[in-house]
Amino acid sequence: MTKPPTSDVDLFADDVLLDPFQAYAELREQGPVVHLRKNDVYALTRYDVIRGALADWESFSSASIAFNPTANEALTGTSLASDPPAHTQLRAALTENLSPRALRGLKGRIEKKADTLVAELVERGSFEAVDALARAFPLEVVADLIGFTGHVRDNMLRWGQAAMQVLGPMNQRTAENFPVAGELYAWCSAVRADDLAEGSVGRGIFEAEARGAIPPDTAGHIIHQYLGAGVDSTIAAIGNIVALFARHPDQLALVRADPSLVPAAFNEVLRFWPPINAWGRLATRDVDIDGTVVPAGAQVAVLLGSGNRDPRHYDDPDAFLVTRNPVDHLAFGYGPHGCAGQGLARLEAHAVIEALSRRVGRLVAGPEVRVPSNTTRSVEELPVLEVIPA
Repeated sequence: MTKPPTSDVDLFADDVLLDPFQAYAELREQGPVVHLRKNDVYALTRYDVIRGALADWESFSSASIAFNPTANEALTGTSLASDPPAHTQLRAALTENLSPRALRGLKGRIEKKADTLVAELVERGSFEAVDALARAFPLEVVADLIGFTGHVRDNMLRWGQAAMQVLGPMNQRTAENFPVAGELYAWCSAVRADDLAEGSVGRGIFEAEARGAIPPDTAGHIIHQYLGAGVDSTIAAIGNIVALFARHPDQLALVRADPSLVPAAFNEVLRFWPPINAWGRLATRDVDIDGTVVPAGAQVAVLLGSGNRDPRHYDDPDAFLVTRNPVDHLAFGYGPHGCAGQGLARLEAHAVIEALSRRVGRLVAGPEVRVPSNTTRSVEELPVLEVIPA
């Protein structure tokens, strides 16, 4: 076995965070694993290698999902940062209320919320799509689901954003967001069942703890994951839906003509612009990848966004095509740690796409505004200048 090729690409440089796809293409051509000197990480760049690593939790542990030790220490004992068998038990409690059966009862309410909101925005004629739709809709859905009230509801956005920022290396963004992420951590450590709305999923998690279905004192960790891992990424995905349909009116027209394309359209949004492009793992042993070695103890960067654009797996990967239906995209991860909340995210996103395709003929939008973020790649502002109704 040989050492992998090296690169001076900095995954967390502003220009790479804003538009990583050229850097990913260069890394993919260097090899399936590339050592990034500036980050001291081993980046997995190609689809098959990424999917294999995500399935192999024994070689690629979730003990180091963040790119700094402080965040990894804070996440110890959570479902996000644990491996089987502990992960299996924690995840079961997390997903109990996110199963297809559990979500079925929410479907009608979520679709009605989305349709009402989109109808109001179409009537308005112009709006700022991130605040008015991409943030407003999932924040309300998750707050109602978990049972957040009062100041927690008011802080969901800044807490969720900070929880993602602190997963980066110890750069300025991480340092500035640790105090805010600490507010979320402190609240989740102290929250009790009575702090959450009666009949909510949050109450149900405490009930699971009381009957011994999950270890003592872990209900708060699980609620932390709903807010810390689920809100910011869903906001990013919905913002990307609006931006991509504004850029590609022909693709919106295809969905309008054939509503059965709604799930395929969301899969393509996730493949083309995944909300999270890089995620951490820890190599527990020397791992042979196509004849090169990732050494034991190495920090690994799993480049989900690079795998999603790998021409070895997808034809014409840099084109946005709603008829592609890439059901095997990597945006939700894969294996034991595949996104636990993906069912809820799909429910929300499908509802938004259905409402847009039914009510909107064309979106005339100004330029997208993005700001660099360590973990979540999202649109910060998207002015919709005019809505041409369907």
